[in-house]
Amino acid sequence: MDVGKNQDIKNVIQNEIVKIKKIDNLTNLENSKIFLLGKNGIITEFMKSLAKLNGDEKKEKAADINIIKNEVLDLISLKKTELEEIELNKKLAKEKIDVSLPIYNIKVGSIHPISHTIYEVKNILKNLGFEVASGNDIQSQWFNFTALNIKEDHPARMMHDTFYVNNRDENGENMVLRTHTSCVQISELLKNQEIINTGADLKRISVGKTYRSDSDATHSPMFHQLEGFYVGADVSLSHLKSYLMEFCKQFFEVDNVPLRFRPSYFPFTEPSFEVDIQYRKQDNIIKVGEGDLWLEILGCGMVSPYVFKNCGINSDRVYGFAFGVGIERLAMLKYGFSDLRKFYAGDVEFLKNYGFKK
Repeated sequence: MDVGKNQDIKNVIQNEIVKIKKIDNLTNLENSKIFLLGKNGIITEFMKSLAKLNGDEKKEKAADINIIKNEVLDLISLKKTELEEIELNKKLAKEKIDVSLPIYNIKVGSIHPISHTIYEVKNILKNLGFEVASGNDIQSQWFNFTALNIKEDHPARMMHDTFYVNNRDENGENMVLRTHTSCVQISELLKNQEIINTGADLKRISVGKTYRSDSDATHSPMFHQLEGFYVGADVSLSHLKSYLMEFCKQFFEVDNVPLRFRPSYFPFTEPSFEVDIQYRKQDNIIKVGEGDLWLEILGCGMVSPYVFKNCGINSDRVYGFAFGVGIERLAMLKYGFSDLRKFYAGDVEFLKNYGFKK
């Protein structure tokens, strides 16, 4: 660019400034900015050409063009702010909802089947006198295994079953993503140790995410588990049976739910049982409380004396039962889902078809 035509350049810039003031969209404003200040813009090229000059002339022309450059920058900045505000107001006006208008054609979301099932089981058990407790997803091995009488060589502690994390507890052991909500039972027993040792009753349930290294149509590496327990001076197996029967009756909404208690083994209960529910299939839908087929739904038993001992509770004076069941399993049984992976596929159509309305 010819630095000798200083006045001509000023005229071009002043003309462009007039145009900038009239610009009504951000695209044109950006084009004007490039025209004046871009890599090959008029002002940029003129500034480069000053290198050919010497002495006072160079200083004079540089001072003049810097004044104009700053004026252009300030104008573009103000204009950009103005246009952005205009664009925002247009967008808000377009998206504005008049809350005084009646509701027409508004798509309402739905409640996920798992959330709905959690609400159901909590509501039933709270009405049976259980209080809700909660715990962290990451637990020490003592809370998740040791306190529950799960020995160090138990298969559940192996890495093919359990997710270990890099965090370490106060004993230097790697912590784990909890494999069950039974660790909440330990927390509640420790927290209420003195009350329990007086013979007072304690009923608690906990519902939350649990994690195991398993994945297929009926297993997920992350799933939800309901854990419940009742401890006191006079708690017996008959209490366990009556509570489970009442829970199943209310959850499956049938008057009679035949249950079968099969002897089993769990490190944290003694004796231990797996509970089956009677059912039949009709059009590939499970009908609970009918037929002559049996399906396992949960595990339970009387709290092991070793668990009480680990929590500082006198097992000669205090007894209790505990039970655990998978929320996904309950949802699949009650609502006829065959593949629990659909719960977590993020499929909007699935939620439209199987979600629950408020």
